[in-house]
Amino acid sequence: MTRITTAALLCAALMAVQATKPALAQTHMMTIKDSSGHGMVTTDKPHSGPHGGMMKPGHGAMHGPARMMGNHLMPAGKVMLGYSFGAMSMSGNRIGTTEVSDAFVATQVPNVFFGAPGQPPTLRIVPQEMTMQMHMFGLMYAPTDRLTLMAMLPWVEKSMTSTTYAGAAGTTVLGRSKMRSEGLGDIRVGGTFGLMRDQRSQLLFGMTMSLPTGSITETGTMLSPMGMQMTRRMAYPMQLGSGTYDLMPTLSYRSGKGRFNYGAQLRGTVRLGSNDEGYSLGDEVAAAAWASYKPAPLYSVWGKIEAARLGRIDGRDALIAGPMQGANPAFQGGDTVTLTAGIDFTLQDGPLKGHRIGLDIGAPIYQDLNGPRLGTDWVLGASWRKMF
Repeated sequence: MTRITTAALLCAALMAVQATKPALAQTHMMTIKDSSGHGMVTTDKPHSGPHGGMMKPGHGAMHGPARMMGNHLMPAGKVMLGYSFGAMSMSGNRIGTTEVSDAFVATQVPNVFFGAPGQPPTLRIVPQEMTMQMHMFGLMYAPTDRLTLMAMLPWVEKSMTSTTYAGAAGTTVLGRSKMRSEGLGDIRVGGTFGLMRDQRSQLLFGMTMSLPTGSITETGTMLSPMGMQMTRRMAYPMQLGSGTYDLMPTLSYRSGKGRFNYGAQLRGTVRLGSNDEGYSLGDEVAAAAWASYKPAPLYSVWGKIEAARLGRIDGRDALIAGPMQGANPAFQGGDTVTLTAGIDFTLQDGPLKGHRIGLDIGAPIYQDLNGPRLGTDWVLGASWRKMF
């Protein structure tokens, strides 16, 4: 995917801002109370309608996926604190849509660094599994009903286990290595602006800037095909940040009535130039659709489907090299379609009244990877939010 493709998302959203200015001047901007932060949720008290009448949302209005950036607004003057946890597990190497064996990778996939001293002709260090965990701390503030600002601070933990095959050829296993990286990720700051809003629907434009605060120089020790323990800069997937300033636009629509709500979102990531090590991660574009049902004030359930395309790495870090797939910039990115389901609790009584807790689980139903690459097995998430 090129930067032009992703940048088109931003252009379309900016055009939508201009197109909706007359409508905004005529639209009654009704303040909707939010007891959660993620996904607008009205209180159970009646609110004035657009013509002075009273309307009751019942168990209803505006609930949906919890950990979806740029998908809601807060009332003016409100502050929200939040924490979310995400975990992902990966295993099984894929080339395109086909899962390939470790022996195939070790004997058939060319090593792009072959010809340099000590580099074998094929990939002799094959990843077996990788896990990633992210702790995200968030702060949101709404200076007006139409604008919500936010800042997010991530703490990232990654680990990878790899099998090393002996020598330059054959399928004799020499041993295993486990590498780990941990630290601050890329801090995000931005905001969400309401292009259009009425009693049932919203059209929202979000723009976030990702700052290059995560390390891209993490090192680890691995077993080489010649039996030596070598400490060197880890492969691209094990680094903690992008190293670049990244624009992350979103365009979101949400609507519904009573217990049922639904919505869609188009989002992207555009890397602004190359980092200090001479490369930039791939741009990304994704489209999602979701629906939710709130049978009682205490909880709601939701489901989401998202299709995403992540591009290959542009450029190369001169210190990331070796007979392993994660060191090849071409073996990054691909297309995925993921299904996610979740449940959201809004506590109604006691000292935790108004606190909101969310849980979700997802898995890919389609993966077409620029491999060999590890495929995703599952993703898990949990969140806590409280508005003040």
